[in-house]
Amino acid sequence: MTIRKIVEFPNPVLETKCEKVTVFDKQLKTLIKDMFDTMYDADGVGLAAPQIGIPKQIAVVDVGDDSDQIVLINPEVLAASGTQTGPEGCLSFPGLFGDVERPLNVTVKAQNAQGKEFTLKADGFLARALLHEIDHLHGVLFTSKVISYYEKEELEG
Repeated sequence: MTIRKIVEFPNPVLETKCEKVTVFDKQLKTLIKDMFDTMYDADGVGLAAPQIGIPKQIAVVDVGDDSDQIVLINPEVLAASGTQTGPEGCLSFPGLFGDVERPLNVTVKAQNAQGKEFTLKADGFLARALLHEIDHLHGVLFTSKVISYYEKEELEG
């Protein structure tokens, strides 16, 4: 189990458009495992490679439902519809939360750790988590989309 250091804002890597992954090797699989370990250790539901200082198009998501662990490499949003507004936080912005409007339904095309393409349809919270992580890969932070901010206590209350 390897826990990587999570990069916090204002580190410039967080606003960098990430490079596509072209090599699918053992090193990539180790990185993905480390990303899941780091995300779970920080009580997150998603983590993008730039959040551990690596400007590559890799993200991991696990919202704790029946969708299990999701690995997104070189993801692309094919379709989005509907709208939802809800709370978001980010491991790179500890203690900061805000309401963000995002599509309710998404279809994403990506590659897995072996380089095989797949398509994933998601809605609700999973769609929100996928879009949040995909934004990271394009240097877009959730703070640029926040409608209103609030304190952590308001979230828990």
